[in-house]
Amino acid sequence: QVQMVESGGGLVQAGGSLRLSCTASKLTFDNYAMGWFRQAPGKEREGVSCISWSGGTTAYADSVKGRFTISRDSAKNMLYLQMNSLKPGDTDMYYCAARAAPRCELGEYVYNYWGQGTQVTVAS
Repeated sequence: QVQMVESGGGLVQAGGSLRLSCTASKLTFDNYAMGWFRQAPGKEREGVSCISWSGGTTAYADSVKGRFTISRDSAKNMLYLQMNSLKPGDTDMYYCAARAAPRCELGEYVYNYWGQGTQVTVAS
């Protein structure tokens, strides 16, 4: 059974940084595009960033461009999200997801597997 586990969330002051990690097990990591999503209670899930299965293509939501960087390490089956210059508006539960396709998308409905999420809270 595929398992995806996020880590690295926490409480940080505005302007600070966090690095989220996601480990994926029991899937052929190189055959999956990967994405990061976030969701606040009562709101729709938002695509934050994604990366193609080769790692050669990335995409970002406008709200995080220039502040967040997605990366992947196929040798370790790991996905990362480096978040800099954090703002209170970045406070959300963050999820990683895997899509059985080469291209990444910021729409949530094309993803096959999801983690349980890690909470990020940015204090003003």
